[in-house]
Amino acid sequence: MPSMRDILIGLAVAAAVILIYYQTSLLPLVALAGLLFLLYRFADLRTSRFSTTVGKPLHKKGKAVAFDQIGGQEMAKRELLEALDFLLKPEKVREMGIRPLKGVMLVGPPGTGKTMLARAAANYTRSVFVSASGSEFIEVYAGVGAQRVRQLFSRCRQKARQEGKKSAVLFIDEIDILGGKRGSHSSHLEYDQTLNQFLVEMDGLNSGDEVNILVIGATNRPEILDPALLRPGRFDRIVQVDLPDLEGRKKILELHLKNKPVDPAVNLEKIARETFGFSGAHLESLANEAAILAMRAGEDTIREKHVLEAIEKVIMGEKVERKPSEEELWRIAVHETGHALVSETIEPGSVSSITITSRGKALGYIRQQPPEDRYLYTRDCLDHKIAVLLGGSISEKLILGNQSTGSSSDFQQAVDIAKKIIAAGLSSLGVVSIKDLPKGLLHRTIQEIINQQAQWVSSLLSGQVDLIRDLAAYLMEKEKITGNLFREKVKGQQKGKSSQAVML
Repeated sequence: MPSMRDILIGLAVAAAVILIYYQTSLLPLVALAGLLFLLYRFADLRTSRFSTTVGKPLHKKGKAVAFDQIGGQEMAKRELLEALDFLLKPEKVREMGIRPLKGVMLVGPPGTGKTMLARAAANYTRSVFVSASGSEFIEVYAGVGAQRVRQLFSRCRQKARQEGKKSAVLFIDEIDILGGKRGSHSSHLEYDQTLNQFLVEMDGLNSGDEVNILVIGATNRPEILDPALLRPGRFDRIVQVDLPDLEGRKKILELHLKNKPVDPAVNLEKIARETFGFSGAHLESLANEAAILAMRAGEDTIREKHVLEAIEKVIMGEKVERKPSEEELWRIAVHETGHALVSETIEPGSVSSITITSRGKALGYIRQQPPEDRYLYTRDCLDHKIAVLLGGSISEKLILGNQSTGSSSDFQQAVDIAKKIIAAGLSSLGVVSIKDLPKGLLHRTIQEIINQQAQWVSSLLSGQVDLIRDLAAYLMEKEKITGNLFREKVKGQQKGKSSQAVML
């Protein structure tokens, strides 16, 4: 039976003979045929390139990732291990009449270890590991995405047979690109066709297959996923992979510093406490930067000062070459001192360091150390955050008589927090829909919240003008003050004032 290619060649030759017979120029036909051939080859090349690159394991033999190498995700690991038992104990699953899970969705912020969990899952179950990104499925050519989905599942089965294994873990990162809600791309139905094919492939998975496939998806935008993707029978389990807590951060730091020469005096509990909000990727970068700083300083071991400086580098970026003028440095010192005094008044012991050294886009900054990890905020907590943000600009106004553009970022953050207060029903408006509020009313309520804190900060700092000047002068001299030294200076100034008052 002739192939489609032979039929097309025959039709092209027949068309050419007819055109020659009627003495018609072949040039337009040749040009059209050439263009169609190039488009065909380009689409074919894109598809074949996908089929040869997708599915390569993310680890080499002998360097597989194990669950005990992943810190800070104990709950996620337990949830995932339970799902993996369906691959390890298929006979027991059949005896109990359990329907095996087909898919597990890992949901969490970037850098929390979703890919590592998938790699560890493949290693734990001794399965073939095949990976792809959601962005690799979408093309401008109709049908290419659906074809790539079929190739991906076929690749899993083929690779498992080649390696003599009965199970495969298919990991799809950024699955929200592939699995976004259908109909949201009205001008591009390729998205919907690709998702439809993916759903069909998942429905075709069952425990009686020669190769059992567990699909693991990863996303940080679960709200845009199509409901059909998350229904029971497809992605049966959603596992939250959140930012690590205090104990989790400590364990991750131990893992990443294990192969590095760390000074025994380094207090990992203190470092973990100062890295609230860091993901696993941030902590890995922190350990690496600390080692680089130690090597740059000619030290044989990583000391605590290197780790603390690495925290600032990870948060703010590398030091920059620009050098503000003396007048600008004085303003920056006054500004940061105001932030620090408000923070320390509200929550003693919260200031970790103050610096007027420029890093990234920041001319200066204070780093705060929360006493404990906090996931819920009361109105008082949010008001305090706004007060700290306003401390810099109000300090400038009290000492220098005016404010500067350096406070614009602080103001924007204060407005964002005020909006959270309104959205949470903690403002004078009560429970409201912030989207449906008139803009004028929303603006007045934000002003009311911020002005209330501005008045409190002004009354607080107006009685500490001399203290602000003294601390800012010291900061100008040293460029950086640790939190402990800052607190000592504040106590020293307060004791001096109280002594003078007694003498008078």
